[in-house]
Amino acid sequence: MEICWLPISATQRGKLISAGYTSLSSLSSVSPPDLARDLQISEGEASEILKSTSHCGRLHISDGNNAIVAGAQSAWDMLHEEDLFRRITTSCADLDNILGGGVTCKEVTEIGGVPGIGKTQLGIQLAVNVQIPVDFGGLGGKAIYIDTEGSFMVERALQIAEACVEDMSKFRDFERNNSRVCQVQIQPKDFLKNIFYFRICSYTEQIAVINFLEKFISEHKDVKVVIIDSVTFHFRQDFEDMALRTRLLSGMALKLMKLAKNYSLAVVLFNQVTTKYSDGSFHLALALGDSWSHASTNRVILYWNGNERYAYIDKSPSLRSASAPYSVTGKGIRDLTSNCKRVKLM
Repeated sequence: MEICWLPISATQRGKLISAGYTSLSSLSSVSPPDLARDLQISEGEASEILKSTSHCGRLHISDGNNAIVAGAQSAWDMLHEEDLFRRITTSCADLDNILGGGVTCKEVTEIGGVPGIGKTQLGIQLAVNVQIPVDFGGLGGKAIYIDTEGSFMVERALQIAEACVEDMSKFRDFERNNSRVCQVQIQPKDFLKNIFYFRICSYTEQIAVINFLEKFISEHKDVKVVIIDSVTFHFRQDFEDMALRTRLLSGMALKLMKLAKNYSLAVVLFNQVTTKYSDGSFHLALALGDSWSHASTNRVILYWNGNERYAYIDKSPSLRSASAPYSVTGKGIRDLTSNCKRVKLM
């Protein structure tokens, strides 16, 4: 059972979700003082929330003989829960549109494409955009960036953060004209402080960090996106035992899915491409094989159409297959404009 169905106020429910408590199981071992500290409420109020959790978590008997184990959900409940999922904007309206509003929390999204298509640029953009304050339509969260290729550029992150602050200032001026005041209190340097960066140099380090993530996120409950750029790099080298590779990748995928669900955060996995032979010819396909394709909820492929960049929804249980153009500019990911072609950014 999810937090959204607890008989508590909307304010309390919002505080729980923001603090990373999204299911009954996540509250099962929390003490009133710890919950009060995390939610910044009184211990009495925290005790009442935990009493409600305990009551809803008991076995419910239906018709005297059918027991429903705590945690079970109906499809109707799941539909309403999906309406509450929060999304991280990509700063490109067309791309957000085919993604249903942005990259969805509680899901694993895989994004793949050829070198130079803008995967790292999109990763940095998401690491910045997840921090947009709630008053400006964002999540007000923090980001974990796991870099396996050494492609993360802090100077580029600062450029995108400066552009984000500029966009928020324009939004503030627009809202001021409409009698609503939003204060831009976050500065570019604050965006950088809220990106937790891990540099990975081997597949064993990658597995170790992913195993460590749950503990780290439990101590930093405002983390709302985990980005791995790329998930592929260290698993394409020095692997003779492909069965072992498949088992390691499957275990890693399961841990990431669990993190996304239990902590209401988005997991974004960037993937490389490889050549695949089928129907008598070679064509580009995402790396790690067919078994890996089941590791994500959504799969997005980035590709060139002439000199223009496009994103394509290749797999999703809730999004229709569609393409959208986007551009990589000095300010980050943006809508395609007529003069946005292949340009050098740094």
